[in-house]
Amino acid sequence: MTKWRYFGDNLPIVVAKWRTRSLIAKAWRTRREALQSPPPDEAARGAVMARIEDDLARAREILERAGATKELSVALGKLGHVALDLDDPERARTLFEESVAAAREAGDPLRLAHAVRHLGQVDHRLGRLESARRCYEEALDLYDRAGPAHPLDHANALRPMAALSEELGDVEEARLRWGRAVELYRSAGVEEGVRECETRLSRLNGG
Repeated sequence: MTKWRYFGDNLPIVVAKWRTRSLIAKAWRTRREALQSPPPDEAARGAVMARIEDDLARAREILERAGATKELSVALGKLGHVALDLDDPERARTLFEESVAAAREAGDPLRLAHAVRHLGQVDHRLGRLESARRCYEEALDLYDRAGPAHPLDHANALRPMAALSEELGDVEEARLRWGRAVELYRSAGVEEGVRECETRLSRLNGG
């Protein structure tokens, strides 16, 4: 006989995870549609964003009560992206910090790499460059350990690190990062990424 673990409203954890996957997917579908076809005015946009946040907040609450830390990290990360959509990077940073903490507790290296990378990008945006560098370095180390199975995620971590190296005046490191990123974007079949990396490399090389 299957033994379920229960929480709060007597839902088994496996059902809680299923329910939150549905909520998160719904929220992200709504966000994608709003980005593709923006609402006609600020009031309509606010209503759409409120619905997205509500679904993600419900998912967060369920996952916190269930102790499902990996899935909680995902929900917190999505809330962080919504905060960025609403031009609130400080709130986004708090949410990404919580996402990182949940991922560490879950012990999932790729989820942690993803969460740390996004925290680094927010720090980068806020001008906290050394903090951003530490985040990018940790994310890249985690992707390196994961091997070649995730070239796009790895490239997406190299890209902001390369840009940061340029900002900090480390041209050689920037060249190395952009060079590795272009290989990974090519491997993943992402031509837009390939073009950006090649443009950056050409500029660094005086082209």
